[in-house]
Amino acid sequence: MTFDCREGRVSSAVIMPVLQRQRGAVLIVALIVLVAMTMAGIAMIRSVDTSTLVASNLIFKQSATLSGDKGIETAITWLNANGASLESDSPTNGYYATSQNSLDITGNKTTTTADNLDWTSASKVKILAIDATSGNTVAYVIHRMCDTTGALNGATCSTEQSMQAGSSMGANRQMTNYQKGKWSSVANRGFYRITVRVTGPKKSFSFVQAIVSR
Repeated sequence: MTFDCREGRVSSAVIMPVLQRQRGAVLIVALIVLVAMTMAGIAMIRSVDTSTLVASNLIFKQSATLSGDKGIETAITWLNANGASLESDSPTNGYYATSQNSLDITGNKTTTTADNLDWTSASKVKILAIDATSGNTVAYVIHRMCDTTGALNGATCSTEQSMQAGSSMGANRQMTNYQKGKWSSVANRGFYRITVRVTGPKKSFSFVQAIVSR
């Protein structure tokens, strides 16, 4: 670098190239920072979209569960109202007097020996009216846990004993020996499997299942 003693300054011919090189480096750094900020913005947008999607899925899941409970209660009401006609199938009401163990109740056939249940057929399952609030479509099917149709039989059905009459325990009998009371009759109660499928407005599916006895 040269120094002019007469004027006391550095020659401009030496300074200008240095300034030009510095300006070029700042531009490159600015571009790198801009790209990094852009990537960070895109990542933030994707994160917000993912959070919104997760929250939406949770809402749909909760709505489907509530609609599934409605299907369970409707099926139980039908069972109680049709107790005298549970020995044979009633497909239009979604009721079958046998357990149909070879039936794939999800509708997704996984083996060559399984049959698919058509959840869209009103002649196979009971389809309820669309829920106006949630937009969910609820369908249910009831299976009596028996190997064969006909009268409830403890040898071919899953049953539990039910006491039909009162006992002599209590005020009319001493309890010091912890003696059981005498029941006048004992009857079998059958088990019924209720399966509900809820179809959401975005073609989402949810299954709810319950076992009841009567």
